Amino acid sequence: MTTATETIPAPKRGSFFGARVREAGWGYAFVLLPMAVFGVFFIYPLVYAIYISFFEWGILGKVKGVGTQNYHTLYDDQIFRRAVKNTIEYTVVVVPLEMALGLLMALVINARIRGRAFFRSALYFPSLVSSAAITAIAIYILNADGLLNKIVGGHRSWFGDPSTALWSIVGLNAWTTAGTVMLFYLAALQSIPTDVYEASALDGTGTWRTFWRITFPLLKPAHFFVLVVFGIGALKVFDQAFIVSGGTGGPVYSTYTAVLYIYNEAFKSSNFGVAASAGVVLFVAILLLTVLQRATVGRAEIG
Repeated sequence: MTTATETIPAPKRGSFFGARVREAGWGYAFVLLPMAVFGVFFIYPLVYAIYISFFEWGILGKVKGVGTQNYHTLYDDQIFRRAVKNTIEYTVVVVPLEMALGLLMALVINARIRGRAFFRSALYFPSLVSSAAITAIAIYILNADGLLNKIVGGHRSWFGDPSTALWSIVGLNAWTTAGTVMLFYLAALQSIPTDVYEASALDGTGTWRTFWRITFPLLKPAHFFVLVVFGIGALKVFDQAFIVSGGTGGPVYSTYTAVLYIYNEAFKSSNFGVAASAGVVLFVAILLLTVLQRATVGRAEIG
């Protein structure tokens, strides 16, 4: 008895290669538009700013090449030094304060209290309101005849006093941003396995010790994520400083920040070369902070 065997033809190498090319082509096509947007709105401005920083650049364009003179001007400019000092002080204080408030609110919301949906919305609400509107309300509350002074019985203009102006902005930003920090910490808290807490309860560990020995260490990826993301945001503080001082950075340059310096040099003094140099310096500072985060926690994600 003869059995007929059917031979299955092997796939042609050319057709397989063509399918891979088509697949790669579709992949590049989907990536092309986002990369084009990124290149136009991020890479090109960065490269152009670096280019401008080596020229004396006025409102009508390039005047002459000055090499690194703009960077020397920044180094010798006492106002720029004060702006950098204010920005660093602001960042060093406001970021830990935002983290502490955000973590505290996340712990309260995560405790399954009654009405926690309401409290979560209420605590997050300041983060949704326009920064300009919040700052305008704060100016009204913190002026010499404002609500705060009526409560405490003082007569201090909190934004008008050089000793309190910057710290008033710190408190304002910490309050408005803590709600967003709360969401990151809340997501991290809810990703911690309940088995860990059950084992801790069986061992008789108290609430405070459980927090410091279990919860806080397990939130390490969230700590570093919040530290870097909101640290970068703090280094770019502008709107509150601009509104409370009218763009002058006053009183006595106490609210002058790095981004406000860039704005004034570019759009008030038309020193676009110096402004671009200051922008490059700020970019390098933010880049170093980002690299530090990558080197510390790698690709760790919240939870």
